This record gives sequence, C-alpha cells and structure tokens, in this order.
Amino acid sequence: MQRRRRWWIAAGVISLLLVMIMEIALSVRQESLSWDEGDHTYAGYMSLKEHDYSLNPEHPPMAKMVAALPLLPLDLKADRQHKAYFKDEAYYSGREMLFRNGPENGGKYPADTLIFRARMAMTVFMLTLAVLTFFAGGEMFGLGAGFLAMTLVVFEPSMLTNAPFVTTDSAVSCMFFATVYAFYRYVKSPSLVRLAVTGAAAGLALAAKHSAIVLLPVLVLLAMGELAGRWWAARSGRIAGDKVIAKGSLRMVGALAMVVAIAVTVLWSFYGFRYNMRPDGSAMTPSLASNAAALKPFEGGMILRFAQWHLLPESYLYGLIDVRAVANWMPTYLFGELHAHGVWYYFPVVLALKLTLGAIGLLAITLWAVVTGKLKRWREIWFLAVPVVVYLAVAMSSPLNIGVRHILPTFAFMLTLAAGGAWTMILRDRRWSYAAGALLLWHIVSSAHTFPNYMPYANELWGGPSHTHEYLSDSATDWGQELKATKKYIDDNQIKDCYFAYFVAPFILPSDYGIPCKPLPTLDSLYQMEIDVPPVIHGPVLISYADLNGFEFGTKVRNPYQSFFERKPDAVIANGIAVYNGDFSVPALEAITPARKAQELMDNKDAAGALRETMAALAADPKCFDAQLTAGDALHALKRDAEAREHYSNAMALVQTMEPSSQQQWRPKVQKKLGELGHD
Repeated sequence: MQRRRRWWIAAGVISLLLVMIMEIALSVRQESLSWDEGDHTYAGYMSLKEHDYSLNPEHPPMAKMVAALPLLPLDLKADRQHKAYFKDEAYYSGREMLFRNGPENGGKYPADTLIFRARMAMTVFMLTLAVLTFFAGGEMFGLGAGFLAMTLVVFEPSMLTNAPFVTTDSAVSCMFFATVYAFYRYVKSPSLVRLAVTGAAAGLALAAKHSAIVLLPVLVLLAMGELAGRWWAARSGRIAGDKVIAKGSLRMVGALAMVVAIAVTVLWSFYGFRYNMRPDGSAMTPSLASNAAALKPFEGGMILRFAQWHLLPESYLYGLIDVRAVANWMPTYLFGELHAHGVWYYFPVVLALKLTLGAIGLLAITLWAVVTGKLKRWREIWFLAVPVVVYLAVAMSSPLNIGVRHILPTFAFMLTLAAGGAWTMILRDRRWSYAAGALLLWHIVSSAHTFPNYMPYANELWGGPSHTHEYLSDSATDWGQELKATKKYIDDNQIKDCYFAYFVAPFILPSDYGIPCKPLPTLDSLYQMEIDVPPVIHGPVLISYADLNGFEFGTKVRNPYQSFFERKPDAVIANGIAVYNGDFSVPALEAITPARKAQELMDNKDAAGALRETMAALAADPKCFDAQLTAGDALHALKRDAEAREHYSNAMALVQTMEPSSQQQWRPKVQKKLGELGHD
C-alpha cells in the first residue's frame, strides 16, 4: 500500500512538471528574442569557452552558463563585435551569434533553434523550484499542501513568463528558495550534510544574481527567530535551560559562518577561482574605481576595499557597482504617470496586479488562519514570511521599478504559505475545500486565459492583460518578445511600408524577423544609431508600449511619442504594441536626433557644432526641452549669455509643465545654469 502511494505521488509530481514544460515550450515558441537574452547567452557562451567574464559583468555567470551549455557542442561563428563600451559588446555579439549561424549565412542553425535550446535549458530552474515547493509544502504542512503549492507554481503567470527567458530571475528565484528551505531543514535536524547543502544553494544564488546578497540578512533573521523560539520554549519548560540555549546560539553563529564560507567558495568557482575578469588580466574600461565614483562614498569605498583585498571576483564587484549605479537614475511608470525616480509603493501594486485573484484569495485564507490561531506552525510561517518581507522591503527601498521580475523570488514563498494555510483549514473543516478548490480553479483558468503571452498578465480586478500597459511598463508588458506576433500582423494585413518604434533595436532588429518597417528613434537607439525622421511619417506606425509612455525619458515633456500616447491606437498586437494608421506630423520625433547630436558635440567641446544642431532641432520643435537646454549650454560656451538666458528660460518654462518628481529633478539643474550666466 505504501509503495503504491509513493507511485501515485510521483505520478502526480511528474504530471505537473509535464504540464509546466508544455506551457513553457508552446508559449516560448511564439515569442521572439527578448531584450537581454542575446546579451546573456553570448556572455555565458564566452565564459564557458574562453573563461572571459568581462562580457555582461552586470550579472553573475551561473544562469548564463546554463543557457549556453546546449550551444557549446555546435559549430557556431561567435566572433566578438568589439565595441568601445563594455555593455554594448555582448549585445551586438549575441545578436550576431544567434542570427548569423543559419543556412542563409552558410551555417546550420537558425536563430529559432539556438534560442529555443538556450531557453529550454533555462527552464531547469523553474522546474526545480516547482519540485522544491512540493517538498517544502509537504514537509511543512502536509502532502496536500505540497501538491497545492506546486500546482500554484505550475500555473503562475509571472513564473511562466520568466521560466524560459535567458535572464537571471528564474535562477535566483530557485536558488533563493532552495537556500531557505535547506536552512529550514538544517535547523529542524542539524547535520553537516544539510549545512553544506544550505551553503551550496546560497553560493548558487549569489552566482545567479547580485540581489541574492539579501540572503545574508534573511538567514540572520531566520536564525534569530529560531533562537527566539527555543528561548521561549525554555522559558515555558518545554526544553532545557539557558546553557543549552547559549550553546545552541554559538552553534548557530558557526553554522551561518560556514554557510557564508561555502557560498563564497561556490561563487568563486564560477569565475574559475580567478580574480581578474579577463584571461589575460587586462583592465576593463571604464575601470572599477571610476565606476565606483557613481555610488555613495561609503558604498563605493566598501566595494573598492573588497577589490583591493580580492575578497570577491573582479567581475562580480564590477557588476555590483553597475547594478547599483543604474538603479539610481532609472525612472518609473505607474498608473499612467511618470516619475523621475522609484516610488516606494510600486512593488505592492505590482503584486496586487500580477498575482492571480485565486492566489490572493488563498493568501487571504492563510492570513485568516494565522489571525484566528488556526494555523500555529510558527517556525514554518517564519521561514516563509521573513524572506518575502525582507526582499520586498529591499525592493521597495530601491529606485529600480521596472517589473515584477525583480521580486520574482518572493512568489514561491507566498504560494507555499498560501497552500499551507488553505490545507490547514481544509484539514480542520472539509467545507473549506470548496473555497480552496474554487480559488485554485480560478488561478488555473486565469493563467490559461492569457496563454501564450504571459508577460502582460494582469488579474481580472485590473481589467486583464489588455489593460496592463495602463498601469505598468517595461518587462511587465513588453520586453521585446512580440516580434513574431508583429510579423504575423504585418503579413495578415499585407503591410509593406510602415514605421516601428521598438526599444530592442539595434540590439535586436525587427528585420531579423522579416518585418519591413523603417525604424523610429527611441532612447536606447539614440545612443547606438542615427535615425532621421521626416516631417510627415506615413502609417501604419507601430510603437511598443514600453516606448509609447516614454518612461525612460522620465517625463512626458521629453517623450517624443506623447502625442501618440494621448490617442487611442487603431489596433494592439499581443497586448504589447500599439498600431496607428494614417499620416502623422510629429515635431518631437523630428527634433530628437539633432538634439542628441548637439549633446554629443557639446560633450566633445564643439559648441559651434552643437548650436547648429540645436537650431535644427528647435526649428522642427520649439518645445524640445533637450534642445533648449543644450542651446543654452552652447551659447554660454560661446560667451553669448544673453541668448543663452533666453533658451534656459524656455527650458524652465517647460520644467513647469513636468510631473512633480521631474520638476524636482530638473528645476535645480536649470536654475544652476541660469545662475552661472553673467549679468546683462
């Protein structure tokens, strides 16, 4: 009987895994390469093949290496496209490797084949995480909770979205949960093997993504909670007294030190136990020290001391600096409004929108069970709640607000806790099974309804996936994965001439997918390619929602697509790309390229050339904020302060029309420029 039961359990777990594999494989086949995937894949490939960790150092190498493993045996052309700026090199080289090894270029492997191989390799992390939630739920609350937790994970839209993508998010989500679960098993029944597993899992988490550093305070809090529980038990006479508690505390400190030591060793192993990024030991440009100058003195100084003492690999420290620096300037789009910086309530909103109503309902049952004292498994509650609270607190304090993927590690903990609470209530009163079953069914149906395009998912309370763009942007709606759907739309409507604003260009080109549209400039392409826009553009005009709201520009005043944003599109492709038919005069678009040229010339101390370009930009669009500002800079450099004052004043007038946070950002800058002018 026991053996038959084990077979049924194994069959259930395997069936759920097969469902998850099918969901991922069938959906990802219909998606184009997303923003970071070529970059990550190429960096992982070169890390494995040449032991070069200078490509894409913004992220640790583990996930990238896993994605590249299926490509290693293939005969691929993978030449480096040597670009001046380190961030660009892996993007361009990745695009060349993935799209230039097909039969049309004399190779054997079409881009779809290479991308699919890398993506399916990445699914190992989410599949492993699903199994871990089964074991954790079962061990903490019972077998039914294990199956319920795993089912929630298998149909969770945000987890399905990120499962196959060649990024770091699914890997860190898996290893973060694995570390906490391993530590839970260690404190329940200490052993060297369980401690070693905890350290190894923590090391894999660190090697997946820099945000795994949050594991350190999480493990400390979990240990403190465990010790507090033992102290309370000693006070109530349920276990031995103070000497045992003191000894246990010392053992816990030693265990945490051992976990850190093992984790750091595992992290070093992914860099071949070599400090230098490059095999030949040559320095990166820009240097570690110059990059650290962008951080707060204490933060930058601490990282540089780690570098001086070679406590962590150079590439890891370089990436840590870059991630922190990027977060400091990234704007936010929320509820249709732009913010020049992050907002603290962004991620709570994301959770309310991205979690299914079924999952939210099960979490509500768990909360009720805890508040009413029906769920009293305090150790289990502590181990599942603390990682969520700490990770969310860190995320909410960060200015980087660009999608649910940045809090993806919290999902497995929440879903396991939701399953545990619901199962506890079912065991107390079978009538709860009707409510829990209905909520689980809602979770599954809501997820299935958004197949195959899981990324723009929003639950029914917010209007579903077709309304997500009204509240969020970037990887919450469209991350570059819509080019296959766009190609189908172009072909179905027999479109031969069109314009396309898509933020993934030029790192991924629409033409790679047979889309004939002319490119329109975006903030990303402005720094990579020169695109001149005529006075009138003839539609259809296709614009990604990630570009339409202009969130990367930080304010509607600088958004060249604001006129499109304020009108209803004629069609929408896969809930991610707006289509506008007709002919359009867009002065802001016409002005954006010369305004950018002017800034580059000004950076190179060519004030006369900069002034010439700003005049061209302002002739197209007198309301071009960047051109007004650069015109003032150029005129001031040419000692024509009276004219400079006029342009700075025009810029200040535009500042008054910005959103409050953008005004706070730009007003002091323009006031400073005005203050530097001489008196008339």
